Amino acid sequence: MKEISVKELATLKESGADFQLIDVREQNEVDIAEIGGELIPMNTVPENVDKFSKDKQVVVHCRSGVRSGNVIQYLEQNHGFDNLYNLAGGILAYADEIDNSLTKY
Repeated sequence: MKEISVKELATLKESGADFQLIDVREQNEVDIAEIGGELIPMNTVPENVDKFSKDKQVVVHCRSGVRSGNVIQYLEQNHGFDNLYNLAGGILAYADEIDNSLTKY
């Protein structure tokens, strides 16, 4: 599985790169802290596969990187994706390294 660091993600965001950011946490977690992106909770991924782009880099994130990693494995194994990147350390790492104003939970 391919990974991207929070620093690499911050650079992508700042540069205006054409990529997709998907958050697989739950709405109540997004209410606590969020870094943008489209919310597709992990349990709804099977019915929302068509919302994941196959034409550009897709960064998938969650709180720590575990759920997003599971989602990526599912999509790669069952739907042939090869353009997905797991955000290493998730939003916790983003809060530590990029934006310490984010609430950690």
